Amino acid sequence: MFESPSLETCGWAAMAGETPAPLPQTNPHTTPMPAKLPQLLLIALALLLPTVALRAQESDAWRFVLTDAEHNIRQGEWRITSRDLLPDHPQTFSIQQRILRGGRQEGVEVIEIDNGVMTITVIPTRGMSILEARRGDLRLGWESPVKEVVHPKYIDHESRGGLGWLEGFNEMLVRCGLEFAGHPGRDKFITNTGDTAEMDLTLHGRIGNIPASHVEVLIDRHPPHRIRVRGVVNERMFYGPALELRAELSTVPGESSFRVSDEVINHGGFDQEFQIIYHANFGKPLLGENARVIAPVRGIAPMNSHAGGGIEDYGRYQGPTTGFIEQVYLVEPFADENGRSAAVLHNAAGDRAVLLSWNTAQLPYLTIWKNTASEASGYVTGIEPGTGFPFNRRVERSFGRVPKLGPGQSRAFDLEFELHVDAESVGAAVTKVQMIQGSRETTVTREPPRIGP
Repeated sequence: MFESPSLETCGWAAMAGETPAPLPQTNPHTTPMPAKLPQLLLIALALLLPTVALRAQESDAWRFVLTDAEHNIRQGEWRITSRDLLPDHPQTFSIQQRILRGGRQEGVEVIEIDNGVMTITVIPTRGMSILEARRGDLRLGWESPVKEVVHPKYIDHESRGGLGWLEGFNEMLVRCGLEFAGHPGRDKFITNTGDTAEMDLTLHGRIGNIPASHVEVLIDRHPPHRIRVRGVVNERMFYGPALELRAELSTVPGESSFRVSDEVINHGGFDQEFQIIYHANFGKPLLGENARVIAPVRGIAPMNSHAGGGIEDYGRYQGPTTGFIEQVYLVEPFADENGRSAAVLHNAAGDRAVLLSWNTAQLPYLTIWKNTASEASGYVTGIEPGTGFPFNRRVERSFGRVPKLGPGQSRAFDLEFELHVDAESVGAAVTKVQMIQGSRETTVTREPPRIGP
């Protein structure tokens, strides 16, 4: 599912057991290593510098392994720039990994991609979540009461009745899943003896609190020199799921957009249920009084009766409101002729926006979460494409929204985020969404779905 560079030359093959080519630690103040090196020198580098990259001429990309659990690699602090690889390139860019210190973020690894126009911060330690993206004064992200990038070892999923996931929740994008997502509560499962039993599911699953086992950076050798950060996150246990997330974030130098390209694989010997919700979260400066979210809506319903009272105005936001109780709306979106849907969130002035697009064959449902509480409590909205809605898995299964993967099967998921910083481009983004809707009507259901026992 990943584009060029090929899997064979750039690293996913290594995760199947092949030792990855060593990757070069590059000093930004030295002249880049020549592409043509004698074979003996390449071998010597491979033996002497296990963290340094060999830049073979036939490779489609420069590849740098930062973490590899199988081969006991942890790069630590690291940086590479366009000056090191493409000194004559007109658009400067850089990628660096930092280790956070202090408090509950001690030891957390973050990777910062600066493509010359915008910066994106990825958190390999937290399931390859995205902390934030910035272009000028536009920040995609939000101000959570959680102020540190919390290491997963401090998260107790079982706390507060299964709401412990919230102890680390402050990212712009976090994946909910994989074995389960949505609300905490009881659900049935098959034990190792073949019996049916019940288990307590916690909020939004575990994948967002599992450190990546393999992390690498790839930079395409050929224009437009796409930058990719890839990670492998394993959600596995004995007598349980054997799911693997292969996550990729990529961007092109000089562009104000980025892609998320994921794959979920079942390595188990049995059919495996799975769920995934892309919990994308936005606060100020996009969110504010009279900010709007626009999506091509086939059908919409409130998640509960409280949200039902505000469904007529679901697309408009209040300013920070003390005592506000969240409102959640369940959307079945329309798609264009290519099977893609989109949603745009723009500020009240109409000169700042984010446009999120995705494939509805992969992610057929959209949740809009409105939490316009006080800023101290967390002023935020979520735009969340998913394989289902955030009800407990037991409920989602009853509606046929819990897919399965057979042994060895996989599913791909692709999303794109665009940052817009002027009225003209915001208007074009809004028009794009409105064209998907066209003249097709929206079915509004004012009562929440009926949920059985």
